[in-house]
Amino acid sequence: MTSTTLLHLDSSISPDGSVSRALTARFASVWRARHGTAARHRHLDLAGDPVPAVRAAFDALGRRTERKGVLPLDDIALLARTPEEEHEWALARPLIEQLLAADVLLLGAPMYNFTVSTGLKAWIDRVTFPGVYRDAATGEALLRGTRVVLVAVRGGGYGPGTPREHCDFQVPYLRAYFEGLGIAPEHLHVVTAELTRAEDVPALHALRPLAVESLAHAEATLDALAATL
Repeated sequence: MTSTTLLHLDSSISPDGSVSRALTARFASVWRARHGTAARHRHLDLAGDPVPAVRAAFDALGRRTERKGVLPLDDIALLARTPEEEHEWALARPLIEQLLAADVLLLGAPMYNFTVSTGLKAWIDRVTFPGVYRDAATGEALLRGTRVVLVAVRGGGYGPGTPREHCDFQVPYLRAYFEGLGIAPEHLHVVTAELTRAEDVPALHALRPLAVESLAHAEATLDALAATL
């Protein structure tokens, strides 16, 4: 079997009892069992080991790079003019290379205040750099073959037809972001688990059967994806 790489990101701030962490671990376990020794599994905990927020030097280097067009990563390093810019690029480049090397990106993304966690946003800001996901010679998207499994977990209900559907700035944001990076829409798989707080929030107790159903559907969907990706 051809060697393949899974880049597995968790962003829940809860080390214990996290539904998103449990679901991504489930996918990773099935995926590793399928690929066996041919599998490479890299796990990043964006809450336990957070990515540093980008600073002014990152922006300065990015603007200078963008004026040059699409450049190889080695050439970007040569554009750094200050130690601060060199430091910012040294933080960003390994994360960019991890994403470029991944065949499958598995992302655990719980909803916080209607959107993503600060840990995930910091990773997004750090890996987003002008031109690095385009082929310098052809301009083609380097991530066009990458498969993304987005595990979106929400304590309440935000699905289609729910009263708070309009408050979901989690899934639409992530979908727009990854498609903007060059991920093909058919390679972006969104798996949601809703109402995960129904068991412990009194106002949601009546919705517990729906929560059980949503979680079971998420687990089954992830098992199926892990068996095929």
